[in-house]
Amino acid sequence: MKNIYNVLNERGYIFQATHLEKIKNQINGNPITFYLGIDPTADSLHIGHFFALMMFRYLQDAGHKGILVIGGATALVGDPSGKSEMRTMLSKNEVAYNIEEVKNLAMRFIRTNGENPAIILNNADWINSYSFIDFLRDIGIHFNINRMLAAETYSSRLEEGGLTFLEMGYMLMQSYDFVYLKNNFNCVLQIGGSDQWGNIVAGINLNRKLNNIIEELHNDEKEIYGLTCPLLMTKEGIKMGKSEKGTLWVAREKTTPFDFYQYFYNVKDEDVEKLLKLFTRVPLDEISYLCNTNIIESKRKMAYEITKLVHGVEAADSVVCAVTTLFGDNSNFSDVPTITINNPFVFSKINIIDFLVTTNFLSSKSEAKRMVSQGAISINNNKVLNDTFMVSMDNVINNHIILKKGKKTFLRVVIQIT
Repeated sequence: MKNIYNVLNERGYIFQATHLEKIKNQINGNPITFYLGIDPTADSLHIGHFFALMMFRYLQDAGHKGILVIGGATALVGDPSGKSEMRTMLSKNEVAYNIEEVKNLAMRFIRTNGENPAIILNNADWINSYSFIDFLRDIGIHFNINRMLAAETYSSRLEEGGLTFLEMGYMLMQSYDFVYLKNNFNCVLQIGGSDQWGNIVAGINLNRKLNNIIEELHNDEKEIYGLTCPLLMTKEGIKMGKSEKGTLWVAREKTTPFDFYQYFYNVKDEDVEKLLKLFTRVPLDEISYLCNTNIIESKRKMAYEITKLVHGVEAADSVVCAVTTLFGDNSNFSDVPTITINNPFVFSKINIIDFLVTTNFLSSKSEAKRMVSQGAISINNNKVLNDTFMVSMDNVINNHIILKKGKKTFLRVVIQIT
């Protein structure tokens, strides 16, 4: 891939760079080794993670050697960046479980076999063997507390009520990761979200101090660099990735492919072009033309491509089929109310009248019977013909059932099997 820097820049991935011209020359030249770190503080990835993972894949496709570091050690401490209070501490067993889940999800985005495979490492493998005293003597001595507290990572927390000693150690650990990877894998570039800027710069400064690097002397063979992508924001400056149900997760057990597609289809028109640039490989001129001529079709393509990227072709096709079946061409279901019910099919089936009342779609059985007799009730766009109809798992499409009364009143019933 020629001039990968321009590709990343034109698509909106570039935000901060420690040494812009040197980084341009590096990633546009011969293969280098770079890394991205992810802390397994949850058992899934969210939308912010796959922004950085897309940058990872672009660099990998350009021939550069990628390392994904999953923070088995740093997750036990917790990154204070962007947090108004201390993260909930995880047990070692929780972190061990999360590591495997995050590793498997990350492999949807980056290539770990075939040509130029990425490698996945756990920073617990080199941090856990370091004794506390030795780590403080070797690494901690190079960190000035006054300068650390002036960094945005910590200064905002001080204003909110203070920091723990535990959290102060996070920057030291991540900084050491970068130095370790440089010494053992010749890794010269760290990428990440802009919220990691302070930690990335700290790692670069630690490397300089340990190697007595004076920038003016151009010790390029020992230098390391940092490149960040912006946080994913709307045009109004609101952070993307939060739906009415909370964080937009990659794991389908947490966010169904239907809800995933729905979130992206319902973003504001002015954010569609940005998302097409970031999360698809559609050519830029095609994106511009599409967004300027048919914003509805642009949204459909964007939502489909991102769902395909995260959940695969089969899941994305299933969602589009369900949307088309249930809503026809008018697939804007942003105003469709949703209810989640736990396993309503205890006895394999439930009568339509009971189902309408159980879901609170209709207020009483008498009203339900009247609506059914008038032909006003549909399930998944199929009219219910009589009040003896039995609803079962056969009516569940992509984990949900769509109820319709008349032409305009909908309810999406999410079926949660327990």
